[in-house]
Amino acid sequence: MSNEIAVTGATGQIGRRVAARLTESGAAPRLLVRGSSAAPALPGTQPVSIGAGYADTLAVRNALEGVGTLFLVSGRESANHVAEHRAVVDAAVAAGVRRVVYLSFLGATADCTFTFGRDHWHTEQYIRGSGLAFTFLRDGFYASMLPALVGPDGVLRGPGGDGRVSAVAPDDVADVAAAVLGDPAAHDGAVYDVTGPAALTLLDAVGELSRRVGRPIRYQPETLAEAYASRAVYGAPEFEVAGWVTSYQAIADGSLSAVSDTVPRVAGHPALTFAQYLDAHPDSYAHLR
Repeated sequence: MSNEIAVTGATGQIGRRVAARLTESGAAPRLLVRGSSAAPALPGTQPVSIGAGYADTLAVRNALEGVGTLFLVSGRESANHVAEHRAVVDAAVAAGVRRVVYLSFLGATADCTFTFGRDHWHTEQYIRGSGLAFTFLRDGFYASMLPALVGPDGVLRGPGGDGRVSAVAPDDVADVAAAVLGDPAAHDGAVYDVTGPAALTLLDAVGELSRRVGRPIRYQPETLAEAYASRAVYGAPEFEVAGWVTSYQAIADGSLSAVSDTVPRVAGHPALTFAQYLDAHPDSYAHLR
């Protein structure tokens, strides 16, 4: 049986990091990308095109032939998000893949506040019924997203109330994923919440940013009506706007505040705090200076 690992999303912030860590450990992961020219240049890796993307079942199946374990990063949100994930799972089964490590989301349930989290739950259920061995990594809100939410005027706007979010550093998520992929059978059936070491408010987050950029960064709570109105100018589809707004609602109602010990327990080192993440990644808030 093959022990080869395939990594999807290899050009994204998690897949790219996971592929690099596997390579550093001596593995030679197969990198599934839409265009092989976009794959990171890592020694020993095999970039393989999956054509038009996750929905291209034949291309995905061909790309997975001979793979034992699939690291499945959620595709870009779309109106057919769950169907695309199901297509990848079907392709994996058809190709003879034995297990999938799926990057899900914290608090994924059928009716969770964050609408995209519901897609993750439905994907998890499909994987459970596929016959594949599985591990679910339910990562929290990325620490890298908090600076990105601040507008050019130095204001972070959203209906997050005074709720808390256990923001996690992408590097910590990648470390957990790489550790699981290093011995995937040992984690079969596990569902891991992958979070930062503490939950902070959005007011806490802008305070950390203010101290680093030399100007005030503010948090301005919005009502739901204000949140939908302020985002209507982007002309995004309704499902996408709902995902943006409900991510703040999930902060407000505590859905994203859970703190786990997965990073130290599985990756073997403490999880970065938001402040430590900013110290390590000044580029993440360079646009605010």
